[in-house]
Amino acid sequence: MSSSLMKEWLASSHLAGVNASYVEELYEQYLLDAEAIEPSWRSMFEQLTPPTDSPQEQPHSRVRDYFRRLAKETTFAHHTEVTDPDVEAKHIRVQQLINAYRIRGHQRAKLDPLGLLQPADVADLSLTYHNLTEEDLAIAFPVPSLVKDEQKLTLQEIIAILENVYCGAIGAEYMHITDTEEKAWIQQRLEAERGVSQFTPEQKLTFLEELTAAEGLERYLGAKFPGAKRFSLEGGDALIPMVKELVRRAGEQGTREIVIGMAHRGRLNMLVNVLGKKPTDLFDEFAGKHEDTWGTGDVKYHQGFSADFATPGGDVHLALAFNPSHLEIVNPVVMGSVRARQDRLGDKEGRSVLPITIHGDSAVAGQGVVAETFNMSQARGYRVGGTVRIVVNNQIGFTTSNPRDTRSTQYCTDIAKMVQAPIFHVNADDPEAVAFVTQVAIDYRNTFGRDVVIDLVCYRRHGHNEADEPNATQPLMYQKIKQHPTPRKLYADVLIEQEICDIEKATELVNGYRDALDSGECVVKEWRPMKMHSVDWQPYVGHDWEVPWQSQFAQNRLIELGKKLCQFPESHQLQSRVQKLYQDRQSMLEGTKAYDWGMAELLAYATILDEGSRVRITGQDSGRGTFFHRHAVLHNQADASIYIPLTHLHNGQGHFQVFDSVLSEEAVLAFEYGYATTEPRGLTVWEAQFGDFANGAQVVIDQFISSGEQKWGRLCGLTMLLPHGYEGQGPEHSSARLERYLQLCAEQNIQVVVPSTPAQIYHLLRQQVFRPMRRPLIVMSPKSLLRHPQCISSLEDLSQGQFQPAIAEIDDLEPSAVKRVVFCSGKVYYDLLEQRRKNQQNDVAIVRIEQLYPFPKAQVEAAIAPYAHVRDYVWCQEEPQNQGAWYSSQHNFWSVLPAQSMLHYAGRPASASPAVGYMSVHMKQQKALVEAALTLDHGQEQ
Repeated sequence: MSSSLMKEWLASSHLAGVNASYVEELYEQYLLDAEAIEPSWRSMFEQLTPPTDSPQEQPHSRVRDYFRRLAKETTFAHHTEVTDPDVEAKHIRVQQLINAYRIRGHQRAKLDPLGLLQPADVADLSLTYHNLTEEDLAIAFPVPSLVKDEQKLTLQEIIAILENVYCGAIGAEYMHITDTEEKAWIQQRLEAERGVSQFTPEQKLTFLEELTAAEGLERYLGAKFPGAKRFSLEGGDALIPMVKELVRRAGEQGTREIVIGMAHRGRLNMLVNVLGKKPTDLFDEFAGKHEDTWGTGDVKYHQGFSADFATPGGDVHLALAFNPSHLEIVNPVVMGSVRARQDRLGDKEGRSVLPITIHGDSAVAGQGVVAETFNMSQARGYRVGGTVRIVVNNQIGFTTSNPRDTRSTQYCTDIAKMVQAPIFHVNADDPEAVAFVTQVAIDYRNTFGRDVVIDLVCYRRHGHNEADEPNATQPLMYQKIKQHPTPRKLYADVLIEQEICDIEKATELVNGYRDALDSGECVVKEWRPMKMHSVDWQPYVGHDWEVPWQSQFAQNRLIELGKKLCQFPESHQLQSRVQKLYQDRQSMLEGTKAYDWGMAELLAYATILDEGSRVRITGQDSGRGTFFHRHAVLHNQADASIYIPLTHLHNGQGHFQVFDSVLSEEAVLAFEYGYATTEPRGLTVWEAQFGDFANGAQVVIDQFISSGEQKWGRLCGLTMLLPHGYEGQGPEHSSARLERYLQLCAEQNIQVVVPSTPAQIYHLLRQQVFRPMRRPLIVMSPKSLLRHPQCISSLEDLSQGQFQPAIAEIDDLEPSAVKRVVFCSGKVYYDLLEQRRKNQQNDVAIVRIEQLYPFPKAQVEAAIAPYAHVRDYVWCQEEPQNQGAWYSSQHNFWSVLPAQSMLHYAGRPASASPAVGYMSVHMKQQKALVEAALTLDHGQEQ
């Protein structure tokens, strides 16, 4: 605030006469809690505090003298009178009381519909705490932050407003936010309503109708299918009008698509009463009927659904994400899907597509992926313009009724404070309060582009599922629940009392909804037939692994793209090692060096982009590559600016994104899965820093990547690059746990490869885009091979070759002299090749199996055909015997062997740990397994 503005404000305020004690007391409050001070005062104090000074060291005299001088000038100019110092002192105490309500009023709010959770006795909200008395209630005070005009209110009126706003059915937490504009916006929205409903009679009848539908479906299912699991919403019925109000409000503000993620509680209700799934289809699922679709299917409360929903601003496309029982894991999947849709629409602000995630109270506090997802919310590679997060807080986790057993915080939503999200607690038995905070929440999200949380405090009328007996562990709660009227009944009584509705109308709504369910047709009046959206998945449906694709690429064009990859501004000063890497790449294009892994990989991306397809790569070191091989992002050593050659190929190229991810595996991989299942056109890559680290995302691999197509029919072309290879770097930096992926292989669900040349990774990445099939690609990518002198490819290998699932012997051996054939994958091949050449052996052939699943039976048989006389076969691997491919793929190896053949194992002995931690032991083991594979009288027969 400028000096002139401050003078003007002082002239019209109670401070026109200088009051040093008031200013000093206010300044003391600023030092204790700057956020509790009026923004105008805080701004002034901040201006008077030099940036280098600690506020506590700032002399009070400077502040006091400044305001004395300013007030004196203002008083003289306006001839105002000096006010009573006692009144001035009380005014600051009143202001402190107002701020106390804003900060702590939520602790005294009436949030629990059952009344079991008694509001806290908050000392800060008492008169005595602020040295005020009952006699002060009749005194009028100017409160410009609470009343925008010059009107004064008595203390009694002030408290009444604050009680209605902050201690009624809504408990608002927003004073932890550091952004002054955001706090002021929320404060204005809450306090302007004075805690009194502003809804029209028509809107109120709509809320009653939606509560009737929520209750009606649960009762209908309970009567029609008694004892069947449905994870009833009863007690949290207000979720249905809440979500519908979100959709309506978002549609009015320009949202065109909404993606919803939720667990099983209330999911069936959401499907029928929001998305418009036909009740008859749901009833068929309860009866065990289902369509004859390919795949294994899933239970009804995991199913997704899509529909269009009419709003005053136009139709909004709704998508409910498929979700396993792993609770919160769907949240980053939803965000990834939303980001893909926003990227498709060119929406950088996140206004066209809205994510809504619905949580359980115990899960939102207990599942680590929630914190990971919050942390991603404003990161460049993952932000979606804010997520509306709803917690269906039934105050009980499975059978745990004591919050001290489920969390260490007062509220289950305290995790949201890590990103300074506002949190609105609301009593689910007050549908108008629910609708109000819903409007505030979506308006906040669309104004500031940040996450917002609604804590819908409710209860669970039945057990965790309908076959559960909750009285066994929560007797007092369920005695209360049995006596408690339903939300629909409570609200109908309110509207009857207000003469907006009568008993006959309320009964008519109940009967009408039941009749609609009997008919089996859609019960959502806003439902509209779904229009064709911007991605057609049909070209990717029905293909198998052998579908042909054009792998060749013109050499001249490949060189042109390579030159573009090596160009950057002359002013862009590279680090010396990066400079040398780019000089080597230039030599590759000139034909004086062979192509290494990094160059082949970048050329694959360039050819994809050249044809107009997109590429998205994320991971903890994706810009440069963990092992310094990629350097797709060039950092200027002079000013830290960046240059990305892959974004400067030509004007018509596809969109290229590369992001160093947040330090997360679970949420980030789930995000990329959501992205890939929403946008099939192009390449989506997640790269683990080390392959072992993917175990932190195992739930995503198990529940989504490996089984999503079989359960839900969800096609996914996600590529996972997992650095793998035994270089003596210890247990956590060696194995990408190949065996885990092979164990998940069935029904042609994923592709698991261990490529051993630059050309192989080049063709794999191109194949993932240009082959019209969308299934996950799991790549055991190398570490030391990135710079291995033998791990190279020619320009012809790239331009004219194709991916080889199996690679036959490359040396000119006489087939009749061969007595043993060694199968292997990955880095160990080069160790075997080097040792065999050193030994000058010509009696052992080496065949690389590059694709372990789907197993390339025909290609392997062709590779060993010259050795039809051989009966001695070995599988050689670096991993311990109980890991790697030996146990999971042994049946495939046997399937290609001639009759009467023997199959031996050469590798590390079985181990509880993925690798040893001592280099000397590692080297000894490596030497032994290579020797065992090449020595004819060695190997363990199986």
